[in-house]
Amino acid sequence: MTKVKVCGIRREEEARWAIEAGADAVGFVFADSKRRIDVESAARISASLPAHIWKIGVFVNESKEKLKEIYRTVNLDYVQLHGDESVFFAEDLDLPYIKVISVKEKEDIYGIDQCPGGIILLDSGKGPYRGGNGTTFNWDYVDAGSFPQQLILAGGLNPDNVREAITKVRPYMVDVSSGVETDGRKDRLKIESFIREAKSV
Repeated sequence: MTKVKVCGIRREEEARWAIEAGADAVGFVFADSKRRIDVESAARISASLPAHIWKIGVFVNESKEKLKEIYRTVNLDYVQLHGDESVFFAEDLDLPYIKVISVKEKEDIYGIDQCPGGIILLDSGKGPYRGGNGTTFNWDYVDAGSFPQQLILAGGLNPDNVREAITKVRPYMVDVSSGVETDGRKDRLKIESFIREAKSV
């Protein structure tokens, strides 16, 4: 069964909605974004979560020192590197990490099966931010099941298209943010609908 991450969590009730609906992970955005959260609030929400829920921090071109500080303070399970961080940078962190690949053309995913690290996240390359723009990429670019890493699929997913996305790409996990929002805020009914659809494939 495909796992689900609800990203862009900013309030305790949003995390609770996600967990009650069956989410496996929540994401806190520490990069420039309309969903950015301060470290203190993220730490408070993190402390309220069950131990089995992955807590993932989203960063863009952050310093190693700041990454490690926030990782410890918020008690994260993974850092999600959404910027121009090199593989050397990621490996040198000595932290569990998720490397993001922005996909605009099929060529963007060539060679990622050679990337070290256990988890790759594929996201749309379109929009004003590095992620959370609500746009999809062409899922036909992905040769389903061909990657040795655990694959997370993101980018424009919502309750209406997540079944098709999972069927085509067969990811380990799907990642949603704007697709479960109404007027820029997390919507409980949309979260429940998304997770129900994702888990039913």
